[in-house]
Amino acid sequence: MYFEIGNFVENLKHMGVGMLTIFIVIGVIMTVTALLNKIFSK
Repeated sequence: MYFEIGNFVENLKHMGVGMLTIFIVIGVIMTVTALLNKIFSK
Protein backbone atom coordinates (compact mmCIF):
# COMPACT_ATOMS: atom_id res chain seq x y z
CA MET A 1 0.00 0.00 0.00
CA TYR A 2 1.39 3.37 -1.06
CA PHE A 3 0.75 6.54 0.97
CA GLU A 4 1.56 9.95 -0.47
CA ILE A 5 1.28 12.78 2.04
CA GLY A 6 0.72 15.38 -0.72
CA ASN A 7 -2.47 13.69 -1.88
CA PHE A 8 -3.69 13.40 1.70
CA VAL A 9 -3.19 17.11 2.33
CA GLU A 10 -4.92 17.96 -0.95
CA ASN A 11 -7.90 15.77 -0.02
CA LEU A 12 -8.25 17.53 3.34
CA LYS A 13 -9.67 20.54 1.46
CA HIS A 14 -12.39 18.40 -0.08
CA MET A 15 -13.19 16.71 3.23
CA GLY A 16 -13.40 20.13 4.90
CA VAL A 17 -15.85 21.42 2.29
CA GLY A 18 -17.95 18.28 2.73
CA MET A 19 -18.04 18.64 6.51
CA LEU A 20 -18.95 22.34 6.23
CA THR A 21 -21.77 21.48 3.83
CA ILE A 22 -23.11 18.84 6.21
CA PHE A 23 -23.14 21.34 9.10
CA ILE A 24 -24.89 23.96 6.94
CA VAL A 25 -27.58 21.46 5.91
CA ILE A 26 -28.10 20.40 9.54
CA GLY A 27 -28.41 24.08 10.52
CA VAL A 28 -31.00 24.71 7.80
CA ILE A 29 -33.01 21.67 8.92
CA MET A 30 -32.90 22.83 12.55
CA THR A 31 -33.97 26.36 11.58
CA VAL A 32 -36.88 25.13 9.44
CA THR A 33 -37.98 22.77 12.22
CA ALA A 34 -37.90 25.58 14.80
CA LEU A 35 -39.86 27.90 12.51
CA LEU A 36 -42.48 25.23 11.81
CA ASN A 37 -42.78 24.60 15.56
CA LYS A 38 -43.40 28.30 16.19
CA ILE A 39 -45.89 28.63 13.34
CA PHE A 40 -48.00 25.58 14.16
CA SER A 41 -47.84 25.62 17.98
CA LYS A 42 -50.41 28.45 18.29
